[in-house]
Amino acid sequence: MRNYLAEALGTFAIVFCGTGAIIINAMSDGAISHAGIAITFGLIVMSMIYALGNISGAHFNPAVTIAFYFSGRFPAKEILPYILAQIIGALIGSGVLRFLFPEDTTYYGATLPAGSDMQSFVMEFILTFLLMLTIIHVAHGSKEQGMIAGLAIGSVVLLEAMFAGPVCGASMNPARSLSPALVSGNLQSLWLYLLAPVLGAVSAVFVWKLLHAPTGKTA
Repeated sequence: MRNYLAEALGTFAIVFCGTGAIIINAMSDGAISHAGIAITFGLIVMSMIYALGNISGAHFNPAVTIAFYFSGRFPAKEILPYILAQIIGALIGSGVLRFLFPEDTTYYGATLPAGSDMQSFVMEFILTFLLMLTIIHVAHGSKEQGMIAGLAIGSVVLLEAMFAGPVCGASMNPARSLSPALVSGNLQSLWLYLLAPVLGAVSAVFVWKLLHAPTGKTA
């Protein structure tokens, strides 16, 4: 049970701080800035990995949980409980923000395409692919923990949010996109933020397997 609580707490923190930064930036006329929002996401992900990684593995992301299953590092019976915990934590995060900022104009930090759905779909696929490729190389089994893991994963989140955020929102996380969409009632293009990260993360696992496949002996 404690691992599910850790997943809910970590996902809550990411949504509360990350999307909270988007909301406060809008209401303060850009006091935080786009760079500040990206840094907030990167730092909260890194912090939660350090705080909770040794308990649950610090997935905080349904796409990561599903990808770890395909890697052979995570049991099938734990997929649904982990995802439910992540979604519950994210919904609580967005719910608290709606209570605190009832006049918000950002749809509570919802991820929305700046261009076409296809453009954002491809961006989210690639961003999550790169994120998962990093995660699986620094994780211990299915656990994101340790100094290297927190720094590497948090840095990738920051980097991708920094350059891709204005285009697609740089969600890379179905729970992070689902909760503000449900709380705000804006389900526009939600499908791509649910599907693209999962496909990107799973694709990264198959590439990881290719990279680490046994090679024949050379003369």
